[in-house]
Amino acid sequence: MTTGLVFPHLRRPHAEHETLRPGLASAMFIASETSQDRGYLMDYGVHLPLIGFSERPPSLRRLVEYTETAEELGFAALSANDHLLFSRPWLDGPTALSAVLTATGRMDLMTTVALPVVRGPVALAKSMAAIDILSGGRLIVGVGPGSSTRDYAAAGIPFEERFKRLDESVETLRALWRRNGRPFRGDFYSTEGVDLEPRPSRQGPAIWMGSWGSEAGLRRTARLGDGWLASAYNTTPKEFTDTSTRLGKHLEAAGKDPEDFPNAIATMFLQVTEDPAEADRICQNILAPTLNRPARELRERLLIGPPEECAQKLAAYQSAGAQRIMLWPIKDEILQLESFRKNILPLTQTCSPQAPQNNPAS
Repeated sequence: MTTGLVFPHLRRPHAEHETLRPGLASAMFIASETSQDRGYLMDYGVHLPLIGFSERPPSLRRLVEYTETAEELGFAALSANDHLLFSRPWLDGPTALSAVLTATGRMDLMTTVALPVVRGPVALAKSMAAIDILSGGRLIVGVGPGSSTRDYAAAGIPFEERFKRLDESVETLRALWRRNGRPFRGDFYSTEGVDLEPRPSRQGPAIWMGSWGSEAGLRRTARLGDGWLASAYNTTPKEFTDTSTRLGKHLEAAGKDPEDFPNAIATMFLQVTEDPAEADRICQNILAPTLNRPARELRERLLIGPPEECAQKLAAYQSAGAQRIMLWPIKDEILQLESFRKNILPLTQTCSPQAPQNNPAS
């Protein structure tokens, strides 16, 4: 049995390990004892608060304080998501992630996901290589096609080409990162004559594929990915189990061992509250128009509500085989991280791993 979400085949030693703060017990070791029978420990990471859910403008001080809090509380990873245009103000993800590097300690750094087609794979390869180098090799690059036609229109790229371009983008990233390898030549991109120095350590960061569970997406994940990223507001524990099973078959067909293929669930929005009316208001007035999903569905799927309810949902994902959950606080972000650590984690050790019932306040 492993002792946490370390993925020795993907995770590289930290070049600056001796400078990192010792002695922090990661949240994964506290939260995941109920999953030991499955042979792994589920851990928790956090998203940078890039979406403008309030009128308060973003600031570097706020991002650094948030990151320091996450590291001190023992979260295992810090991630940035990616949009050019969105229904709410969205601070640029790769820029924000690089801005807080010195506060990230030992956490994994992730993109969940970055958009190589919209940004261009060469430009993304360059920025991701820099983050990986400066972090001592802690970066996991999650990529996906993106679902926003506005992003594609702004970048001048036909939306209908996104999947073919995504396939080539992943090949382009790897070709640009590896040393002394053959160049990639495709219909849309070519690395012929392109030498991006300095390169990241070894053969570059692991690339995880974002997929909501379509057969085409799972085949792509198995063929091109080093890991799988699911979306919390687009799945349930039951659906996650089913999708994992289907992905496993595609992995076997691709010659990969499903047991060695890591996963994480991103965009698990978080608001711990004992007030059912407040929970419903957040889903109805903030999340539903932001994510374009029904408020009731979001209330059932996300960590919006009292600690007991949130812990039960997490226990269901542990039982379903999830290995990492990425939390995204909505309001009072630092207080929410502290509340999660204090009020939810202890309950995940004792509550039933059965899937939660529909929102009792609905």
